[in-house]
Amino acid sequence: VVVFNIKELITTSTAKFGNGILKDGEDPKGRIWLELGNENGGRAVLPFDGIWPSDVFIWSKFRDDKDLMLRFEQFTNEKFDSKRGHYGKIGKQTIIKNSLIVKDCNIGPAAYIKGANKLKNLTIHSSPSARTQIGEGVELVNGIIGLGCRIFYGSKAVRFIMGQASQLKYGARLINSFLGANATISCCEVLNSLIYPFHEQHHNNSFLCAATLLGQSNLAAGATIGSNHNSRAADGEILAGRGFWPGLCVSLKHNSKFTSFTLIAKGDFPYEIDIKIPFSLVSNNVSNNELEIMPAYWLMYNMYALARNSWKYNARDQRTDKHLLVELDYMAPDTVNEIFVALELLEEAVGKSYHKIKPQNTDDYRKIGKDLLQNDPAFVDSMHVIIDGFENSKRATKILKAGSAYHYFKQFIIWYGIKNLLQISEKSGNNPMNLIKNELSITTRKNFVNLGGQLILEEELEELKSKIKNNDIKSWDEVHNFVMDVKENYELTKTCHACASMLEILNTTSEKFEKEDLKNALSIALQTQEHIAKNTFESRQKDYTNAFRKMMYDNQEEMDEVIGKLEDNEFIKVVNKDYESFMTIVNKHLN
Repeated sequence: VVVFNIKELITTSTAKFGNGILKDGEDPKGRIWLELGNENGGRAVLPFDGIWPSDVFIWSKFRDDKDLMLRFEQFTNEKFDSKRGHYGKIGKQTIIKNSLIVKDCNIGPAAYIKGANKLKNLTIHSSPSARTQIGEGVELVNGIIGLGCRIFYGSKAVRFIMGQASQLKYGARLINSFLGANATISCCEVLNSLIYPFHEQHHNNSFLCAATLLGQSNLAAGATIGSNHNSRAADGEILAGRGFWPGLCVSLKHNSKFTSFTLIAKGDFPYEIDIKIPFSLVSNNVSNNELEIMPAYWLMYNMYALARNSWKYNARDQRTDKHLLVELDYMAPDTVNEIFVALELLEEAVGKSYHKIKPQNTDDYRKIGKDLLQNDPAFVDSMHVIIDGFENSKRATKILKAGSAYHYFKQFIIWYGIKNLLQISEKSGNNPMNLIKNELSITTRKNFVNLGGQLILEEELEELKSKIKNNDIKSWDEVHNFVMDVKENYELTKTCHACASMLEILNTTSEKFEKEDLKNALSIALQTQEHIAKNTFESRQKDYTNAFRKMMYDNQEEMDEVIGKLEDNEFIKVVNKDYESFMTIVNKHLN
């Protein structure tokens, strides 16, 4: 160990190393809580070394279950010794130099700390294979830092937890928050937030307050996510599913809620909004005083960004301990279930809008809308479709290209089913028909919950909660063992969900499913895979053909040197290879 030029290096008798516990004789008011998701502390949890994002989610979410809350507090208390007088530790090969205060810290091996202002009441995990580094001007108080983290250049964090391989840079502020693994916050301020793995937030004018983000999110410059100015108390919340992407200078109000892969166009959104349709582009049309939503925008027009994100996150996963199976695929049980809700909403909205154009002697709007969406999507695209319940205002919410979106949603669900079915088929050597008919336990489509990045069945979560309250699960370690056991069955569970979803779209059952149905589904899936490959290329190609992108370069050679040649794009090569592989497998079953 190297310890050089330190002003103060000390451990006090009541050191807790970032854990939310009490030492003998301490006042309970001094216990450290993380006030996540809501500024008023109503979702607060006790931090502890070894906490998982799944623990934080359950603890912060089910506040009405008092017995469950008491058990969690009990688990945390029993995990640690209440005696005073524990020593701080500095692990082997760790270097600490030119720093001011290091107080009540447990520091793992191979950490590198240089020029820190203040490190107080911390557990800093590090190892030779995942070294944690802390740099100049950093101030960290009351926190737990995961393996392989990077905290540099004047960053500040108070009452916080950082997952593995996460970063705070360039003056970032993290307060009363949980930051998941493989996440980066640069320059920004984040308060009272629960953030799942793979989160990106950059640029000094971004701001995030009182939010729960379910992972794979990306916040652009100037995004003001969360404001209590429309409430009488500091108790507003933002909840966003996977792939949340607010654009430049987006301003959102508490309370607002977003399904997965919501892209929000630049603008001030003056009212609370509830976006119930995934993969949507959301815009504030000031000229027409309307909220505009284009469902399935990502699937229709931006496959490059959508597909690349899944590939990128897999490639950049630096966790050395992958205890949670983080779902990175954009078509997964959570997003597909959201699509089914969206299909019903679109049917009803189209039926109601058509009813105003041509009054019908029926109130069955969904039946009217479904018939139009299935048989005349082009006409539906031209309709003025209005939907209710998406914004807390009296102005209209308009749906754009509902017919096309409906078609793409159904097409991608069939692709999701075939893709997962063929993966199991190739791995097991069992043919797809036999899998659907006999091997897979395909029942009705089931609900899933995003548990810290890992998807589990809603019924499995209820089983976990029940076992905790009945004392069948007696510690946090046993909670984690339950989640790990569920992970082992996820591939099969996901495949069953995928097949059930496909059969529901095809309006059939596993018993009635015949070879012609399989061939039809295989053909649709192959068309979808071709669309993915083609749209991935075309959406990236626009960056090379757009005159306003090309005007920065005097010639093609300069452009190729600066941004690289389109034909050399590594991800496009991966997508094309996936298409060829998928086509080979599908054709094998078609012939």
